[in-house]
Amino acid sequence: MYAIIQDGGKQYQVAPGKAIEIELREQEPGTQLEFSTVVFYQNEDEVAVGAPYLQGVKVQGVVEKHGKAEKLTIFKYTRREGYKRKIGYRHKYTRVRIQKIVKE
Repeated sequence: MYAIIQDGGKQYQVAPGKAIEIELREQEPGTQLEFSTVVFYQNEDEVAVGAPYLQGVKVQGVVEKHGKAEKLTIFKYTRREGYKRKIGYRHKYTRVRIQKIVKE
């Protein structure tokens, strides 16, 4: 059993017990989350595709922690001009552990 959800302009494949890293949310660890924008759902022989979203299918999860991803280095350079810029960036995320996929 798995589903594909949409959150923060991105799509994630989720299954019960799997952890995903989504855009940062201001919720405390241990808080319940519910995703209702389900694009695809599969359970053994049953397959459902939304247009654009499925009605009656929800994904429930729990916020585990907040964190920062690995550092990305952005380096801009123009040859023979003496132009160099080095910038570092760490993306903030919220880790969510998927508990169950509910179909009504």
